[in-house]
Amino acid sequence: QVQLVESGGGLVQPGGSLKLSCVASGLLFDTYDMNWYRQAPGKERELVASITATTGVTKYADSAKGRFTVSRDNAKYTGYLQMNDLKPEDTALYYCETVKMTPRGVRLDHWGQGTQVTVSS
Repeated sequence: QVQLVESGGGLVQPGGSLKLSCVASGLLFDTYDMNWYRQAPGKERELVASITATTGVTKYADSAKGRFTVSRDNAKYTGYLQMNDLKPEDTALYYCETVKMTPRGVRLDHWGQGTQVTVSS
């Protein structure tokens, strides 16, 4: 019974900050990479940031570099996305995904329900 629960979204003014959390249960969390996606109405789903399972290697979309920081606490089964200097174009539903490839090449992933981030003055 795998479950991912995102939280931390809300309404914030341009230039403000939010920290999203993704709490996992029912899986060996430290064996999964973690991705943060967002999707706004009329736009394709975008990979915002990712962090690897144990080494903690991170990468970011160009739109997020310098403003967003992805991290994780494997002991707490929790991933985080710190978002600073938020802009109206950051407005979207944000999703957490855990993903790994098995030794046989099968992709295993799980998704949370999403948390809404709205940036508006």
